[in-house]
Amino acid sequence: MDADTSCFETSEILATFLASTPVLSESWRLCHLANTNSPRSFLMESIGNVCYVAFSGIQDVFGSDPNCEGLVPLDASLFAPLHRYGEGEEVIMVHAGMLNLFLSICDSPNFQTQLGHDPKEVVVSQARVCNVQPKMSIMERAKSLVITGHSLGGTAASLLAICLLCQSLLSSSQPSILCLTFGSPLLGNETLHRVILRERWAGNFCHFTSKNDIMPRLLLAPVASFTPQVQILLDFWRLSMTCPHFGQLACQLNDEIKSSIFRFVLSHLEALVQVEGLERSPFWPMGSYVFCSQRGAICVDNAVSVIKMMHLLLVVSSPNCSIEDHLNYGDYVGAVSVQFSKARNFPQSKIPDSSYEAGVALALESLEITPEAPVAIMGQDCLKMARRMGRTPNLNCANLAIRLSKITPYRSEIEWYKACYDEADHQMGYYDSFKMRGASKRDSRINMNRHKLAGFWNNVIHMLENNLLPHDLPRRGKWVNAAHFYKLLVEPLDIAEYYRTGMHHVRGHYRKHGRERRYEIFDKWWNDRRLGEEGSKRSKFASLTQDSCFWAKVEEARELIDSIRCESDMMTRATIWSKINEFERDARKLIESKEVSKDVLKKNSSYSLWVEEWRELKSQMQHFPHQFPSLLDG
Repeated sequence: MDADTSCFETSEILATFLASTPVLSESWRLCHLANTNSPRSFLMESIGNVCYVAFSGIQDVFGSDPNCEGLVPLDASLFAPLHRYGEGEEVIMVHAGMLNLFLSICDSPNFQTQLGHDPKEVVVSQARVCNVQPKMSIMERAKSLVITGHSLGGTAASLLAICLLCQSLLSSSQPSILCLTFGSPLLGNETLHRVILRERWAGNFCHFTSKNDIMPRLLLAPVASFTPQVQILLDFWRLSMTCPHFGQLACQLNDEIKSSIFRFVLSHLEALVQVEGLERSPFWPMGSYVFCSQRGAICVDNAVSVIKMMHLLLVVSSPNCSIEDHLNYGDYVGAVSVQFSKARNFPQSKIPDSSYEAGVALALESLEITPEAPVAIMGQDCLKMARRMGRTPNLNCANLAIRLSKITPYRSEIEWYKACYDEADHQMGYYDSFKMRGASKRDSRINMNRHKLAGFWNNVIHMLENNLLPHDLPRRGKWVNAAHFYKLLVEPLDIAEYYRTGMHHVRGHYRKHGRERRYEIFDKWWNDRRLGEEGSKRSKFASLTQDSCFWAKVEEARELIDSIRCESDMMTRATIWSKINEFERDARKLIESKEVSKDVLKKNSSYSLWVEEWRELKSQMQHFPHQFPSLLDG
């Protein structure tokens, strides 16, 4: 079937599934109870094997402290696994007030008692101790954990879910986790959004959002410049959640304030959705968004499309609806469940030409947007863009996998090249042979293959960093293993070329001044593997030396021996001696654990020659033990 005519039901099917389970209704029931019975707190309840944690929407986040209105870095000691992607990327940022809210709830003895904790396991952040990263007794009893929250409580739910998902990386016995929020504001920046995608956690977050509710859109505008009006709005919502009738009487929210807030947010949304405008947004959605109306709901999981849909639906809303809808999620939960039990049909004269167009039309109808509506075309474009943007990275990845298979012969030739020198009579190995190569056709071909493989992997990184590949590609075993094998096999040749051409005399040693960025990135991919992927103890030498920079360290160690022979300053000589000793210990450890390839131990390899030089130097220095006290320990 042609891609353009394939069905579009995905967004509606996901929303239908959510509405057809008791999770949606139970989550809202507990959120409503938390609002009325446990303001500024939470409720916890177990239903069968499912444990629910519901946070009240009645919270103080946008207070008088201006420092609580902006983004702050998420400390590396809190949610540590999220900070494995640091270099070359902006830090993870979250709303300061929402982070403080989460930490204050976690510090509550009541919260810790109900959740259960091991005092030996703590998370320290911003000079505070937060006992939320322990073994959770309630989680040990539950097979599934649903963390939910209305309004500002939704941000606390999201942060707790992220915290527990981080813990799940360290334990295999965690229950499944779903975070389901109602009318929650945005939480963090684009970096947080990207990291959630890389960890494959986007499916753990579902944000139920009314088509009119202004709260999820609020932080897409600079509310710090509009604080008085926003504070009045939040006071109105808080009182209305506690006691609907009393809230409307006690807190006057006149039409002028409603209109000014509505226009303020809408104007900034309009500027934001312009071409390139989204790059300026300090806050980004994460996870899936279920946009709901009285006619049904649709699910959108592309961040750009989520923001565009927020704008589109606000355009056809009104100041009153945008304020009041934040309090109507109970009605929407009931309506969505009822609507999805009904079959829907098109009038005979308006049947779409394809199942794809029909899916788009039904999705928009779920949001009460008819084909004749002024924004119908924009809505169709938004949903089609979401589908297209969702498919493109996966298609690129599939094509890249084909290209990976096509470059395999280049890698295989280098493997063959190494195998030949592993058995060669001159006892040097492929590193030294490539470094001392002549103008043979075989050596030239291997050098050409080295460049072709570098071009392929540089392109992979370029595509990944430009959002042209799935964000979780660095977590996919196929790509992690392929990149790691490439690094172990080919980087020694890059090192050989670097020292062969004398670049270390021009730029400095390879590890600090010559190493390509792709190898550093592949190091991170490999080091960030899941727990349990480490290999067992080796019984024979590795086929490839597991430290791809080993030969660069050998070259540095050889220069150190030359330096110590001509150095007259005793303190400098002692420092050099210490560095040589350190390399010797590290190399011996690699060899004893059989983490090196057998070419390292060839009689005429650079390493073996260094060992001889080192042994000779130590023998000479035996005559001057008072000048080198560390010699006796070496």
